[in-house]
Amino acid sequence: MTDAESLPEPLPGTLTFQLVVLGAIATDRFADALAPLRLKPKHAGLLTVVSRGRAASQLEVATTMGVVPSLVVALADHLVGLGAIERVRDPADRRRQVLTLTGEGRRLLAECAAAARSVDDQLAASLPPRERGDLARSLGALTDHSSAPAH
Repeated sequence: MTDAESLPEPLPGTLTFQLVVLGAIATDRFADALAPLRLKPKHAGLLTVVSRGRAASQLEVATTMGVVPSLVVALADHLVGLGAIERVRDPADRRRQVLTLTGEGRRLLAECAAAARSVDDQLAASLPPRERGDLARSLGALTDHSSAPAH
């Protein structure tokens, strides 16, 4: 047996490595597509979480997104400035601020989805439609069975 035969599968052949590389490329392209909207991918994530009603307070959003609360505060500050979300005091607990999506927030979220579809088209351009559908289903299944926040 040669040394090459006894080595484990090369790192670039692993699913994890390939997903990390593709994830970095997708993140960069998505960030570029969102830049004209003055948004970053995490802003799109926060808008998504708020729109789905999975979390209301900034702390709940942070937990759902898997980020530190201070990041949610900074993201929310930016989105409030854009008119995309509002902070409303919870009448049951005056210390708690509830995030709500505005009409502008819904419009921006639709723009984010269009930007993501454009990046999808770039990334999957070499795949036939059936393989693209298979990939989307496989990635969805992997995400559903992981501990991915905010899916």
